[in-house]
Amino acid sequence: MPSGPRLLDTVTLSEVIKGRDPGVLQRADEYLSAQKQFQFSIITRYEILRGLKAKDAFRQLERFEDQCRASIVFPLTDDVVVRAAEIYGFLHQRGALIEDADILIAATALLHGLKLVTENPEHFNRIPDLVVESWRSS
Repeated sequence: MPSGPRLLDTVTLSEVIKGRDPGVLQRADEYLSAQKQFQFSIITRYEILRGLKAKDAFRQLERFEDQCRASIVFPLTDDVVVRAAEIYGFLHQRGALIEDADILIAATALLHGLKLVTENPEHFNRIPDLVVESWRSS
């Protein structure tokens, strides 16, 4: 596995939590062995929390809160919002918009100089200068 910190998007972190894809789990374990903690956006935290609360998944919610405490969760800052607005404008002009949450996650990765781990590379590949990778088995 390539070295260096990564930002996990919502789908990837959800895959890690669910533990269904052996490739994602193996890469997540290798990553944690090297980096010691995950990094993700507060937007990812929100998206996962809302899903768990909607399902009343109390045990999963407790495990997720533990995961958040052991991780770096990047806040939504004005710099992120400004960069996200630039990305939105770029994508809008090309008729290639993606969801606002994904734009905010991408802006977080770019501002912190992190590669983005996503299981939706086709969405994120539209964003210039954003380096993406997938941990899913192929």
